[in-house]
Amino acid sequence: MTRPPRQSPLEITRALSTIPPMSRTLAIGDIHGCFTALVSLTRAVALEPDDWLITLGDYTDRGPHARDTLNWLVDRSQRGNHVALRGNHDVTMLEARGDWTTFENWLTWGGDATLESYGWDGVSNEWVSLIPEVHWQFLEDTTRLYHETAHHFFVHGNAYHDMPLAEQPEYMLLWEKFDHRPPHENGKMMVCGHAAQKNGLPLYIGHAICIDTWVYGDGWLTCFDVDTGE
Repeated sequence: MTRPPRQSPLEITRALSTIPPMSRTLAIGDIHGCFTALVSLTRAVALEPDDWLITLGDYTDRGPHARDTLNWLVDRSQRGNHVALRGNHDVTMLEARGDWTTFENWLTWGGDATLESYGWDGVSNEWVSLIPEVHWQFLEDTTRLYHETAHHFFVHGNAYHDMPLAEQPEYMLLWEKFDHRPPHENGKMMVCGHAAQKNGLPLYIGHAICIDTWVYGDGWLTCFDVDTGE
């Protein structure tokens, strides 16, 4: 039997460099129109086109650049490898189109900042047309209530521990804040947002982690690598 020729370290390095890196699964917490933080974060983690990106909802309101944020998310979604969850602010924005009371409430919850990013004058009732149809379609049709991978599941708000994800009420998934619930019956780790951690640190309890770290306040925007825990 002929022994294969021994490769030099340089040859091994060159061969390894031709192997494409494995894609990552990265989750990003509530963005709230903070586009500068979103761009800075994706640069810091060196987000690649092949990485699976899971955004946990609440893309608008309170921060100053909702329009730019949705432009970026729509583009990422169209390129693929993006799972966009729906948050309670996203639902409220959608419902504000057809209900005056919801519209007024939405303004007090940060919707005024969203509309200002689209050039709203603060007076006109014709605000719906200021927002591109592709943004409405993203919020209404692209976003989903939950997502599962082999070892994790992702929601905006929370989940009953003893109920399958497909049977969870929307109020729980969208509005109920993170607490110290028991592990979910599916045995997977929960990754969520919604409950702003005003110390700027994710809240980790072993079987669940909340990565809403108050980006629109004095905190940060957090990205969680679900495979490495970083």
